[in-house]
Amino acid sequence: MTDVLFTHSYFLRFDPKEESAMMPYPPLGTLYAAAVARQHGYSVALFDTMLASGEDEIVRSLHSHRPRVLVIYDDDFNYLTKMCLSRMREAAFRLSALGKESGCTIVVHGSDAGDHLGKYLDHQADYVICGEGEQTLVELLGALLRGTGSPASIEGLAFRREGAVVRTPPRKVLRDLDGLPFPARDLLDVGLYRRTWKDRHGFFSLNMVTTRGCPFHCNWCAKPLYGQIYNCRTPENVVREMKSVKQTLHPDHLWFCDDIFGLKPGWIPAFADLVRKEDALIPFKCLARVDLLLKENTIDHLRKAGCETVWVGAESGSQKILDAMEKGTTVQQITEASRKLKLAGIRVGFFLQYGYPGETRDDIDRTLKMVKECRPDDIGISVSYPLPGTTFYDSVLRDLGEKRNWVDSRDLDLMFRGTFVPDFYRTLHRITHKRLRFWQGLDAARSIAFRPREMSAQNLRRIVASGYHFLTLPGLEARLNTLARERA
Repeated sequence: MTDVLFTHSYFLRFDPKEESAMMPYPPLGTLYAAAVARQHGYSVALFDTMLASGEDEIVRSLHSHRPRVLVIYDDDFNYLTKMCLSRMREAAFRLSALGKESGCTIVVHGSDAGDHLGKYLDHQADYVICGEGEQTLVELLGALLRGTGSPASIEGLAFRREGAVVRTPPRKVLRDLDGLPFPARDLLDVGLYRRTWKDRHGFFSLNMVTTRGCPFHCNWCAKPLYGQIYNCRTPENVVREMKSVKQTLHPDHLWFCDDIFGLKPGWIPAFADLVRKEDALIPFKCLARVDLLLKENTIDHLRKAGCETVWVGAESGSQKILDAMEKGTTVQQITEASRKLKLAGIRVGFFLQYGYPGETRDDIDRTLKMVKECRPDDIGISVSYPLPGTTFYDSVLRDLGEKRNWVDSRDLDLMFRGTFVPDFYRTLHRITHKRLRFWQGLDAARSIAFRPREMSAQNLRRIVASGYHFLTLPGLEARLNTLARERA
């Protein structure tokens, strides 16, 4: 019998857009929680839903491990989890029901569960962990399995008492992140992840995280776990983990899934030096702010540390919209950071957001102009998505209908009354991608024309694709103009 079976509610199969991309990463937050529980003497196992075919697959793990507690611990570091997709909520409810049928106590942790305590407690959960979870979980396991204290005395917990939802006082977040054990990757089927990546992309990528939280104030960004607090591991601790991962799991690439990588002054230079000194270098991608990238020699240090790609929250090419979002960055900084990253040989990714209240066709055209001029290597496009606990959510609350969450990440439903109808933004999403690919094809053609040595399969594919996009764009743009005339 195992003390605790860990799982999470994100199934790649239930998210068609992400399943098509097929870039699965292990549930890092879940693995941290399992490592901490094991460190405190509990026997643990994992049912990893990421590449599973459906919820009922957990039954085999429930029968083989016979856990006393089932912990559905969502990955706090995966932006897909933080989207609070309704299909994954349904998965969590089904996992809870199956665990309860096996006689388990059910513990749930995640952004969505924290926002909807009553719903999760009504669907078989016995306890919901609110906020940062590891310490609360360990204390709860002590109360449940060892009789050390009462759940009612544990900070950061919610449960029902006589039908009413009881929430204990919030728990302060951990400050010493170096004190945490490394994620329990030994519980994973690493071979399955490796095969999946190699078959689709020709390389194997794993994820790591160096920080928790974000101190900035973008008013649409939900921070249900850490609030405005930002804590960071030391470069020494991160490099020790990288060295271990490199020697034991041999990834070709890493994704540092921090909200902001290397925010602390001096952190990135120290990290770059240590990575080389300890022979721990693994090519990586990360997320950063454009204003921070322009400080000192940050971009050069990122390059030395092995950075291949930086994704930035560009969001909009309209300064009016960036200011309304309280983003704290400028269009000029986006342009300059993109230019400097490319000069350093680092790929650039833009996160773009359409549909923010007050955005007009002129603002949209400014965003398209920014994309054309900066020519990011890749883009990720969303529409403004109101999540509880944000200023943005409060500002549009009266315009929200019954639907409050996307079903999956391709949904792109504007769930409040915006400037344009939802199908306008879905069409704009396609147009933005097509325009970028068309412009990239033109760049590839010019490159080959002036430098024949740059002929490559990738450039040829871009040129061929640009012809397709050139032919299909006019129809989409006509549809966009038609949709712009519909009443929102």
